[in-house]
Amino acid sequence: MKLALVIDDYLPDSTRVGAKMFHELALELLASGHNVTVITPAVGQAKKFTEQSIDGVTVWRFSSGPIKDVGKVTRALNETLLSFRAWSAIKQHVNENTFDGVIYYSPSIFFGGLVNKIKQCCNCSSYLVLRDLFPQWVIDAGMIKKGSLIARYFKFFEQYSYQAANTIGLMSEKNREVFSQSNRTDYPTEILRNWADTTPVNIESSVNSIRMQLQLENKVIYFYGGNIGHAQDMANLMRLVKNMQYCTHAHFLFIGQGDEVELINKLAQQWQLTNYTYLPSVNQNEFKRILADIDIGLFSLSAKHTAHNFPGKLLGYMVQSLPILGSVNSGNDLQALVNSSGAGVISENGDDEQLLKNAIALYENPNLRKQLGNGAYELLKNEFSVTAIAANIVKKLKEQ
Repeated sequence: MKLALVIDDYLPDSTRVGAKMFHELALELLASGHNVTVITPAVGQAKKFTEQSIDGVTVWRFSSGPIKDVGKVTRALNETLLSFRAWSAIKQHVNENTFDGVIYYSPSIFFGGLVNKIKQCCNCSSYLVLRDLFPQWVIDAGMIKKGSLIARYFKFFEQYSYQAANTIGLMSEKNREVFSQSNRTDYPTEILRNWADTTPVNIESSVNSIRMQLQLENKVIYFYGGNIGHAQDMANLMRLVKNMQYCTHAHFLFIGQGDEVELINKLAQQWQLTNYTYLPSVNQNEFKRILADIDIGLFSLSAKHTAHNFPGKLLGYMVQSLPILGSVNSGNDLQALVNSSGAGVISENGDDEQLLKNAIALYENPNLRKQLGNGAYELLKNEFSVTAIAANIVKKLKEQ
């Protein structure tokens, strides 16, 4: 099949999990004999349209204003224009034979218009990989008011995005339930796990390792990598850092970007934390090398969430056979999945005592770390293989 993959962020510059997942999906589709074209914005690009190849994947980039790490109004405006700018840039390159299917990723919620244009032109079907129930999570977090003008504005584009899909893939059964309850329309949905290439990275040399660079050779490193924002409730993790200051061989390394970077560094300074390091985002290759050199994969989800997300960062931890440590919103089925699979220890956000207890158990027992790390890799192979995911999406596209 000739497939268009649409996402608001892509390699090589992006450090976000969605970009990494879509590239792994593109490579798997290529390996299966499909033709793949990624359509993605390029912030500040002078030309309206450019084409390049990354690892054999054709990438069409259209010029766009900034949509990441900018003010909320600027971001909303530029995201609203994504479909218009994309179609304006690529329409001369699209005819009835260009694509046999469209796979698009949300967030962003603003690609419904572009997907419909491609579907109409090419007479093909589409698959929405839905990872965040936006704007619901920002309403849950109290960032915007339910029923407000801005909430209704986002809801309009959210529904438009859903209507453009022949199939919508959600991360878990609980997420599917929440989705059905919050949408009056009966959309065609199924469970589509996050995915990853299951091949681990081996460190060739310790000279340039993150341990050597930060002088952490004898430490147990708790690592958080990815978006540092409201949805993650980073103060939750910073309390854990503070509570483990007496563990002299434990160190917390946070790498990423987002709305709460200033918060975590402010708390680190305020609490005079010596067991904590923050670094800005790195490219995906460096990120993988870092994952191969740490001990425990850390994550957090805000207690205010009503959706039940499976953070993509966990897949990177699982690929490297790292035990997972984290906390989630109440009722999130991720907790039962990871705990029952022996892939890590997850508690409920707000129970600081249990999170600390779990963290100390991993700190004190290297055999437990190894056991849970092996369990994490087994869970990855059984539930989150990119090969199975790609085959399922293609099957759905062909059925429509």
